[in-house]
Amino acid sequence: MTEQKSKLSEPAGDLTIRTVPMPGDANHNGDIFGGWLMSQMDLSGVIAAGEITRTRVTTIAVESIRFWNPVHVGDTVCVYTKLKRMGNTSITFLVNAWAIDISRTKTRRLVTEANFVYVSIDEKGKLLPIKSKYADKARQNINKWNKFTK
Repeated sequence: MTEQKSKLSEPAGDLTIRTVPMPGDANHNGDIFGGWLMSQMDLSGVIAAGEITRTRVTTIAVESIRFWNPVHVGDTVCVYTKLKRMGNTSITFLVNAWAIDISRTKTRRLVTEANFVYVSIDEKGKLLPIKSKYADKARQNINKWNKFTK
């Protein structure tokens, strides 16, 4: 089996959440549960998606989640979101989590990354087109970013 490496050497996107995991979020070895970290990433994506759509959003997919390094009790966890795609009702973000060991090495390391996909919905849970002025600006920006990343 060949070892995979992330393409990320620096955080990608906007800092959306900073938090510190507590002992209740960890297993008996002091490593933070992947589910806890995934929930922080999902919260970050919901915040980012809501800021653009200005609607209620819900998670419909998590694509290719990869846990690169462990997170420990007391690390500062920073979650970043970068808009990747936007359709008529859906929006996709690259969500990447980094941990900083404040007490020891003070180095930042990538711990997890994945694409999170959300859909815009109304009060009854029906799909809703993404039409806000913020979405229009985001669509323009994503087109500019795509030109530079191809």
